[in-house]
Amino acid sequence: MKEIVIAGGGLAGLSLGIALRRYGVPVVLREASSYPRHRVCGEFINGVTEKTLEVLGIASLFRGALRHQSTRWWIGGTRILEERLPHPALGMSRWEMDERLRVAFQEAGGDLRMRDRAQPVPCEGLVWAAGRFIAKDSPLLGLKAHFEGLELGGFLEMHIGEGSYLGLTPITADGSRVNVCGLFQRGPRTAGENPIVGALRRSGLGNLAERVASAQMDPKSLTGISGIHLGSQGAMSDLCTLGDAERMIPPFTGNGMSMAFESAECALGPLLDYCTEERTWEETRAAIRAALDYRFRPRVRLALALHHGLTHRAGRAVLSSAATAGILPFGWLHRRLS
Repeated sequence: MKEIVIAGGGLAGLSLGIALRRYGVPVVLREASSYPRHRVCGEFINGVTEKTLEVLGIASLFRGALRHQSTRWWIGGTRILEERLPHPALGMSRWEMDERLRVAFQEAGGDLRMRDRAQPVPCEGLVWAAGRFIAKDSPLLGLKAHFEGLELGGFLEMHIGEGSYLGLTPITADGSRVNVCGLFQRGPRTAGENPIVGALRRSGLGNLAERVASAQMDPKSLTGISGIHLGSQGAMSDLCTLGDAERMIPPFTGNGMSMAFESAECALGPLLDYCTEERTWEETRAAIRAALDYRFRPRVRLALALHHGLTHRAGRAVLSSAATAGILPFGWLHRRLS
């Protein structure tokens, strides 16, 4: 049976490696960092099905996850929406999630090589799941940290500011620890100021900034990324790419982690055919690309259009008016975006 090398030990890479090992495929996973670790993400999975987790062999890892049921949305200081989610979102910190997947991969007999950075050189049997394309001219900045002392009442919160948005997610059952993660426009920083608080103030979210400033941040959890390019990551099109390396959905959807697992599911069948010599590598790569396009292209296209609206004044006004009038199709949008 042919070997698969996976570059990148995030959600897509680890879950694919676990799934391949269930079928006896030799898998080498090359990860540039180590575990456990913090990552910039909302730390809830919106949209993944139990079937996908079962196909990948990782459903048992989420049996203790939180089940988020409801969400609240604000534009500036005005609450515009409170809705029950059509399906619960799974909640777990990336610190815990990545570690559980890492252990499961190694227990399944996978060869994990940490602090081993692969190069994006196309070759047969290489699956590139090592993350997004870095767009140096992008103005977008992602920031995340864990806080204590933020009361959410069991809700997922989304706050929309000027050219930015930020989500608050409980990551402990008692709600005492909250993940604060946002997408902002880069701007000047004030020396000594918490970067998330500063970004909120620059976004016109002064009340939320004060609320976050009054809470206690775990400084080890503070993480940031820049050079974010949303949508297709076409710069890596010659590679067999998965997860964020293939395309990135705007983070307000909460669907990025689900897409990582779904992309692994899309790749599993074609890769198994390749490993048993039922497909060539080029046929395998084409089949994976077609499966990813079919599953994700309409979803990401809609999300990019909504992202444009959320980050521009006219779009925010339309959203606010529709929500206030009770005509915002939240359930329909949630289904289309997850």
